[in-house]
Amino acid sequence: MIKIDNEKISRVLDANLNRAREGLRVLEDTARFVWDDRALFSALRRARHGLDKATRSAYPRLVAGRESAKDMGRCMAEGKSRDWPGLVAANFRRVQEALRVLEEYGKVFAPTAAAQFKKNRFQIYLQEKKALQKLDSTR
Repeated sequence: MIKIDNEKISRVLDANLNRAREGLRVLEDTARFVWDDRALFSALRRARHGLDKATRSAYPRLVAGRESAKDMGRCMAEGKSRDWPGLVAANFRRVQEALRVLEEYGKVFAPTAAAQFKKNRFQIYLQEKKALQKLDSTR
């Protein structure tokens, strides 16, 4: 369970939680619809649901602190279009980086959740290797 009293810290956690879930959803749908890989799909889905479970009680406070309209990041230019392997790799990196931020902040605000974020991050490293091997075999 995460307990946060600082609205600015809530924004950091909310943004990274959203980033991790969004990246996982892209990867989950890739495994499900493009590769028809039940094992990879299930692992990515479990990771996404694990994030929800670890943060569910704090979610209303995280959303309450959200300031999307004022977020300076919303006006930043997106990267150039990439190829298929780049899309998959970028979303794995997005998830890993977000989990690392959640883990580091969790060490201060929610040690139990921090341990779960770390566990999830290492699971994503394993799933990334499987996915990238799948990409290599389809080239």
